[in-house]
Amino acid sequence: MALKLYNTLGRKKMVFRPLRDKKVGLYTCGPTVYNFAHIGNLRTYIFEDILKRTLLYNGYKVKHVMNITDVGHLSQNEGAAGPDRMIIALKREKKKLTPAALHKIANFYTQAFQKDIERLNIIPPNIWAKATDYIKEIIKLIKKIERNGYTYQTPLALYFKVKKFKNYTKLAGQALQDKIKAARKIVIDPQKKHPADFALWVKLAGIHKHHIMHWPSPWGEGFPGWHIECSAISLANLGPKFDIHCGGVDHIPVHHTNEIAQNEAALGHKTVNFWLHGAFLCIDKEKMAKSKGGFVTLEELIKKGYHPLAYRYLTLTTHYRQSLNFSWQSLKAAQNALFNLWQIISTLPKPSKISPIFEKKFRASINNDLDMPSALALVWNLIKSNLPPNVKSSTLFQFDKVLGLRLEEAWQEGQKIPKNVWSLVEKREKLRKDKKFREADEIRKNLKDLGYAVEDTLQGPLVKKLSQGQFLESPSN
Repeated sequence: MALKLYNTLGRKKMVFRPLRDKKVGLYTCGPTVYNFAHIGNLRTYIFEDILKRTLLYNGYKVKHVMNITDVGHLSQNEGAAGPDRMIIALKREKKKLTPAALHKIANFYTQAFQKDIERLNIIPPNIWAKATDYIKEIIKLIKKIERNGYTYQTPLALYFKVKKFKNYTKLAGQALQDKIKAARKIVIDPQKKHPADFALWVKLAGIHKHHIMHWPSPWGEGFPGWHIECSAISLANLGPKFDIHCGGVDHIPVHHTNEIAQNEAALGHKTVNFWLHGAFLCIDKEKMAKSKGGFVTLEELIKKGYHPLAYRYLTLTTHYRQSLNFSWQSLKAAQNALFNLWQIISTLPKPSKISPIFEKKFRASINNDLDMPSALALVWNLIKSNLPPNVKSSTLFQFDKVLGLRLEEAWQEGQKIPKNVWSLVEKREKLRKDKKFREADEIRKNLKDLGYAVEDTLQGPLVKKLSQGQFLESPSN
């Protein structure tokens, strides 16, 4: 089955065909490193990881670029008003307003983000691109836009003329008038010609005269606007035309709309074939956002006793284009399901050959716009099937190339536990079902004497080596 992806630009599922044979250029908008990523942010990165794994599964070679925004992401990001979010971070944490302090805080949150994606078994990009490393490329791109007549200056900034760019709102399918209404709510430069015009380069003037990070440019000392960095970084690393650009749905009306305008104004042609966007993670039907406070980080989940891959499993239960309502109950259910899956995997024999029937169904699911709920259902159907156990293990390991749930590691952990221990666990479970709890407790003590502990869950018993201090279902802690 051909790989089909939902292209936001065309608003439909389309057969994916790369520009260069079996090579795919993939750009994903990365974090602004002024705070920890919350689990809503991380849902987007998991969706992008599933996309990348699906491309690899289909035999494509993927060149993946992700930016790190360490300057220029203004809190009022459509104009030149409002402080840089990195400055907000320095003030929040009572750090000195110096370049050294800014680099230090950016590095701290970059490393925290990289740790999060490692915990979630997200394949890192081929290229990490910090905005501050691409100032020359940014200035060069702005010059092209300027030469083509799409800019004007005020004392505060160099702006992009949105009205000059035809079909400016084609990605969002939004009337420009609606965008004007949204832009007017923002504190704007009074000399802007149009409310939706956005800053390409912000000058050290007025509210920005004490800005920490700044560079010389043809438009005066200053720093880049937020949107131009992604255009410059993606085009510099992936070329004037590339295959896929991803992000969250909140990027559609502003950030990605402005990227398209910048790219095409500079180069005169379409630069990105597919635009893919992940839906929000919600709590009580409200989008999780740092600006609202009270966001949940991956570290908080771990401190509450949840395995990071339980959160990954939870996100796979809902299609990436549908909102996912987060609750502690749903996370607990996801963890129980994942632990049960690991437990089952751990008891299977050495893998042999893959089931062609189940593999074909799995490929059909993932190639149908990354239908992970269907793929997960197939995992459990496979487990319940009458296939030989060694075929089950090999097929599940094949599926995990996309799922990323570390199934083979769980199996390897299971091989370390002796058969007599598993026999005692199974005997104890039967006694518990027969409500012979005293005899079951005796077996628990016997297991402890052998150096193993057992924990009872709704999904079945979980086993750990006491010397290792971790349960079998947590092979990657």
